[in-house]
Amino acid sequence: MTAMDSALKVNRGVPQPPDINPRAGDILKKRPGKKLDVPDFLDGIRNGDISILAQSITLIESTLEQDRRKARKLVSACLPLSGNSIRIGITGVPGVGKSTFIEAFGKHITSEGHKLAVLAIDPSSERSKGSILGDKTRMETLANNPMAFIRPSPSSGSLGGVARKTRETVILCEAAGFDTIFIETVGVGQSETAVHSMTDFFLLLMLSGAGDGLQGIKRGIMEMSDLLVIHKADGTNVEKALLAQSLYQGALDLFPPAPSGWKSPALTASSVEGKGLDKIAECIADYMKLTRENGYFRKKRSEQAVYWMRESIDDFLLSRFYGNTTIKKILPEVERKVREGETDSFHAASELLNLL
Repeated sequence: MTAMDSALKVNRGVPQPPDINPRAGDILKKRPGKKLDVPDFLDGIRNGDISILAQSITLIESTLEQDRRKARKLVSACLPLSGNSIRIGITGVPGVGKSTFIEAFGKHITSEGHKLAVLAIDPSSERSKGSILGDKTRMETLANNPMAFIRPSPSSGSLGGVARKTRETVILCEAAGFDTIFIETVGVGQSETAVHSMTDFFLLLMLSGAGDGLQGIKRGIMEMSDLLVIHKADGTNVEKALLAQSLYQGALDLFPPAPSGWKSPALTASSVEGKGLDKIAECIADYMKLTRENGYFRKKRSEQAVYWMRESIDDFLLSRFYGNTTIKKILPEVERKVREGETDSFHAASELLNLL
């Protein structure tokens, strides 16, 4: 029997993106051999050098005091170059398809000529303190797009699934010329205020058929959202998605008017089939037009700046407390006394703060 007579046939599979970024060679060539200083970082960011931008973000995330001093100078130098992007927060329950949606919607955004930065926050383990940082593997096509930059960062225990240095990272990405910023969070929780406090537009992804009709209607998170999207509206799930859209829209209509003057809609979308993405883009454009005309956009940015000043103070005091040599020396003994009941938690905390 010849090969032509065989009943066996191998079908060609779906083309896969390359395992290695096609731009890897260029990126490695640009990688400097010397240790960079603030002017070097600033020049690289201004020139849109992705390798330098990635190193700058690593510098910002560092906990070393010398790196923190350098990072503060770099952020201050980048501030005049920032503020020219649309910052979009994207959240939703685990399994709703945030990464799939970001890749599909990101492809739609870049096809219109926009430069996109995706800041994907990965949950850190409470035990090992480590993170997988695997979001780039879920967004293979977008990761190889020259108009896109994906940066996974560990949440490091921060509330709301937002890394402590995410806002500074946004400033660097804007200075590098990215006009659209996506901030993907760990998932829906009571602390999503952190995401809302650093974005212009807040997008909430929901699933249809997950629990009873009221399960997804959480007043706090829905009140913050500027757009609610019923995701995975494809195949046999279309009818359920449309029903869920109707229910959620009814709930949104009952909320009092938002300070922005915007009425939050509920839409359906399918990232697999690419349906509904253009309507989402139109919705965001309409929101930005409205808030820029009525002054809410500028007001919100100003309020966010004050909020993050206070957050920076808290972060600085916390690092100063645990970095204090005297406190470092006696902290294990104080913890032992609290653990064994020799003193109470409040008295111990007061004594330690008095030392600072």
